[in-house]
Amino acid sequence: MGQGLSCGASQENGLFSAVQVGDFQTVEVFLKTEPHLLHHTTVYDRHSALHIAAANGKIEILSMLLEKSMNPDALNRHKQTPLMLAAMHGKISCVKKLIEAGANILKFDSLHGRTCLHYAAYYGHSDCLQAILSAAQSSPVAVSWGYARFVNIRDARGATPLHLAARQRRPECVHILLDNGALVCASTGGYGCPGSTPLHLAARGGSLDCIRKLLAWGADRLQRDASGRIPYVVALKHKHGDCAALLNPSSAEPLVWPAPLKFISELNEEAKSLLEQALMEANRERERNILKGTAFSLPSPSPSPSRSDSGLDSISETSDTEVCCICFEQICTIEVQDCGHQMCAQCTLALCCHNKPNPTTASLTPPVCPFCRSTIVQLVVAKIKSYDDADHDITDVSSPKLRKLRKSRNFSEGSSSFKSLSAVGSFSKMGGRGSGRVAAENESIDKP
Repeated sequence: MGQGLSCGASQENGLFSAVQVGDFQTVEVFLKTEPHLLHHTTVYDRHSALHIAAANGKIEILSMLLEKSMNPDALNRHKQTPLMLAAMHGKISCVKKLIEAGANILKFDSLHGRTCLHYAAYYGHSDCLQAILSAAQSSPVAVSWGYARFVNIRDARGATPLHLAARQRRPECVHILLDNGALVCASTGGYGCPGSTPLHLAARGGSLDCIRKLLAWGADRLQRDASGRIPYVVALKHKHGDCAALLNPSSAEPLVWPAPLKFISELNEEAKSLLEQALMEANRERERNILKGTAFSLPSPSPSPSRSDSGLDSISETSDTEVCCICFEQICTIEVQDCGHQMCAQCTLALCCHNKPNPTTASLTPPVCPFCRSTIVQLVVAKIKSYDDADHDITDVSSPKLRKLRKSRNFSEGSSSFKSLSAVGSFSKMGGRGSGRVAAENESIDKP
């Protein structure tokens, strides 16, 4: 925004300068001797002392000003609140304090009609963004507006916070917004090219990380803006060759966060993180092949262990299952809480990732456990037994010790019946297994 926070040549200059540098004692003296200065503003920008404290992260002074009943929603020349400036400059402690003091998160400025949520997303301050979203869930906003409506709030040019985060190359903010219900295919009004989706804007900005996340949450590569352009064309126009390769409609479809998983109540955060990691790994394997300029190749299926190799005869039925009984390849990291059956994150995703979900035909039925066919109500992180037989939650699925656990275990329960399902085959074709390497964002591809 490029707004200066300098104080005008006035009698208030001493106070505002002290606030800006964080001189608590001087500010305190000023306000004791001349309490009326509390309501004065700078000459040009009309910044109050609270605006200056918020923008510069002076939390002690800001707290003192709020204790003196200063209006937390004071407006400057552009109708910006102290909360907007704190979000703009990434001053998380000030953001939290202002929200605690009752600052209105639904105020719009007069520059672009933006809220504090827009500012946090635009400038890439993910901690501020999360704090504002958390406040919205427990504030009157959730009742009067509705939380989903707030997450997708539009500025004067029709841009949602997700549009701004995607355009400004803010992948962490993109992820937070998508995780909180931001509409991945929403079109802008006059922001950017009219009718642009977040994917169009990420293609324009050339951010592979933003494109990855948008695609993983179901962004449509074929959606057109008002000029009839798909994101692929936008990426080509702005000479982002690696982005264009991923957005090319002829390239392999990415895996998309499975819609049925959204209906599992209270999806454990750690389990969700493992599932997201598996999804991104599969997509990165796809990216690696695309960015190499080679045809998308399927990974060679690993042969299932034979009875003699796996040592099934020597393992009792009560031993812990640490290798997934579905793919015989990955460590079990996810557990169905009610029945206790375990599988790897890749196979959990495979239950729902047969094809890219179609919003008009997607089933809202939760997935069922492949072993006992009971409805999956909650997923949690699986527990394994280490070599000293102590129980541990799985935290690093790539550690060498866990890799060594890909050995013989009891595959008797339900594995043969589930192997007939097409989910695992579909998953491996779409994304492949294994960690895969992430192509560097500035990696170029050969052009014909």
